Amino acid sequence: MLRPERMSKVSVAGSKRVLESTIEAVYEMRVLHLSEYDESWDSFNLGHSLESSEETNDKLVTVRALESILDVTDEDADEEILVDDEMLATELSSLQETVNELDDRRSELRTQLRELDEEIDAVEPFADLGIDLDLLSGYDSLVVSVGQGNREAIESTLAESDGIDTFDIMSGSRTHAIFAKPTADAEDDVLADALVGVDFATIEIPDAEGSPEAYVEELEAEKESVQADLDEVEAELESIKANQAGFLLSAEEYLSIEAQKKQAPLSFATTKNAFVAEGWIPSERYEEFKTTLTEAVDGPLDIDEVKRAQFKSDGDHHVEDVEPEPPAVDEGATPEQPSTAEESATADGGEKARTDGGSVTMGDDTPPIVQNNPGIVKPFEVLIQAVSRPNYKEFDPTIILFLTFPAFFGFMIGDVGYGIIYSAIGYFLYANYPDSPGFRSMGGVTIAAGLFTILFGFLYGEFFGLHVIATYFWEGVVGLAHAPIEKGLSPAGVDWATGWLVVSVLVGIMHLNIAWIFGFFEDLQIHDLKHAIYENGSWIIMMNALWIWIFSDALRGTVPDFIFTTFSADGVLPLGFTGFPAMTVFATPVGDITAPLLVFFLGLGLLAYGEPIEVVEFLNVLVNVLSYTRLAAVLLAKAGMAFTVNLLFFGVWVTETPSGASDWHFGLQHSPAYYVEQGTYHGEEVTGVLFGGLVHGDIATLLLGLVVLVLGHILVLALGVTSAGLQAVRLEYVEFFNKFFEGGGRAYNPFGYERTYTASED
Repeated sequence: MLRPERMSKVSVAGSKRVLESTIEAVYEMRVLHLSEYDESWDSFNLGHSLESSEETNDKLVTVRALESILDVTDEDADEEILVDDEMLATELSSLQETVNELDDRRSELRTQLRELDEEIDAVEPFADLGIDLDLLSGYDSLVVSVGQGNREAIESTLAESDGIDTFDIMSGSRTHAIFAKPTADAEDDVLADALVGVDFATIEIPDAEGSPEAYVEELEAEKESVQADLDEVEAELESIKANQAGFLLSAEEYLSIEAQKKQAPLSFATTKNAFVAEGWIPSERYEEFKTTLTEAVDGPLDIDEVKRAQFKSDGDHHVEDVEPEPPAVDEGATPEQPSTAEESATADGGEKARTDGGSVTMGDDTPPIVQNNPGIVKPFEVLIQAVSRPNYKEFDPTIILFLTFPAFFGFMIGDVGYGIIYSAIGYFLYANYPDSPGFRSMGGVTIAAGLFTILFGFLYGEFFGLHVIATYFWEGVVGLAHAPIEKGLSPAGVDWATGWLVVSVLVGIMHLNIAWIFGFFEDLQIHDLKHAIYENGSWIIMMNALWIWIFSDALRGTVPDFIFTTFSADGVLPLGFTGFPAMTVFATPVGDITAPLLVFFLGLGLLAYGEPIEVVEFLNVLVNVLSYTRLAAVLLAKAGMAFTVNLLFFGVWVTETPSGASDWHFGLQHSPAYYVEQGTYHGEEVTGVLFGGLVHGDIATLLLGLVVLVLGHILVLALGVTSAGLQAVRLEYVEFFNKFFEGGGRAYNPFGYERTYTASED
């Protein structure tokens, strides 16, 4: 779980006459992550696509274009279809011709509709004028202009124009029609020139007769006719989609598979007569890979495991480190002459594939990553990959996130009601998106977070912020005075609130210890013990020594008392711990030097010696741990929000405990005023009311209260994700990952295709 799957680099070499059958066999196994040939070997060239690759790509482009035109989606497939070249040859061309004709017709009709809409919009101003359209044009001695603007400014300007003999303006509410008679010597565009600089926007006069209303009716009728034609075309396209969607999706998948196969040699090293392909496979599948490929290919083929990646103390990723140069090519050989892959490769410069497990230089030699986590942990890989995929040399922290993230979230929310809803949302995501790994993973994470929320909610005794589980189970059935743990909102439970701060600090110390231990072992394997101690061991020593000192008698009276009382015999978590002894070594004028302090300075010295640049960050052992107090802070904040919602609806009344502290109770069975009248509750004096509760008022306040109750808890539920969820993620990413995690691993992407719409020919 903490390491990825062991990967092996394999080499497949053979005569070109078995190239296609080799590609076919490797493709069907879907296990080989191909390495790209970097053209670094003498006499070996980059391979070329197989014959008809360009034709296949053209067909694939055609199919995808048809899917786009028909708006075909994955949901439109109804059955698996066996597609082959013969079917494509007979159906694809005619389908393309039909669909393209209909699409062109649809585009024309849509353009006509758009133009008609624009023309209808353009006629609206003329309806405002109330003048027949044929009266706005066709004059020999008049110039007409229609537009919108300031009438007074237009009149003033035309009156002063030397080129205008006389004019008249007819106006609607917003539109003006100007009829002007130019002087005898005026230019043709005299009216337009006169209106330059005036607030007047010209509107083009339609070439039509009759009233604007009649013209609009004519346009509307034409629009209805065009729309009917468009509906008919779209109905034909929908019919084609319904009948051909399965074929198109299957054809796209078939052609995608064929295109991948035909382009595979682009990653190979080739000569005239031989080829070499390399890639990574899980080591445990090597023998299966070799056996299956040997049986599937009828011809000379040589398969070798040339590297087995393992993380060693020298930081390398393989066992052997042999890298002989490939021998010279003898281009005189032909594919038909050799009887074995070894002879073929040797004759054609392919001895590279027969090295004795030597190092291979083809492409990126870093093994791809297959995270090796059990099924219940796998959903949490999405949280790791949101940052970066682990690289091969480092620990995969997914299992730690699986153990801590839901616990952090559940601790901060801690409510059975909210937990049930979170779990239901997670189940919905997990069950309804089987084809979406991202949604399924987030569903799995949400289910886990919801279950931990239910668990902590049961221990807190809360259901949507109400203490009903505490009352009816922990007190009524088990016989406890209260739930096993409390959140500590009321004055009577303030010791719980401060206690959670201490618990948060201890959680932070544990979490950061794990992170630095991971880093320690990574450095131990990559470098040596010295580097591991300097770079990670020093931080472990400093952090633990500092916090032992803080929790010791040496600081009693300086630090808050709850540090020593939370786990005392009388504390809220009675474990009998009241602090470490002072462990004084010697006294100085400024204070005692204790053993934990000496150990802290020892760690600081190791850090200064090994990584002096990091000394400026030595206070991280304090600051990073204190960052975990956000667990307690969010716990109290979310509890406070839920308490406020319930206070507004149910009301809250107050009793005084024997110790003199106030305790708060919701008015679930009676109004708070009822308990005030009673005077006492279980032997405790009722001292007042925080709020009477909307549910205990009239119908109007009850309805308002229901709105507050529902919307309030929805808000708390949503903010639980954005606060508790994000804070938990932050602790993982910022505090935890930063200590050891680099990321940058490559995803394992085996050569092959997982069929969805096409049936295999087998």
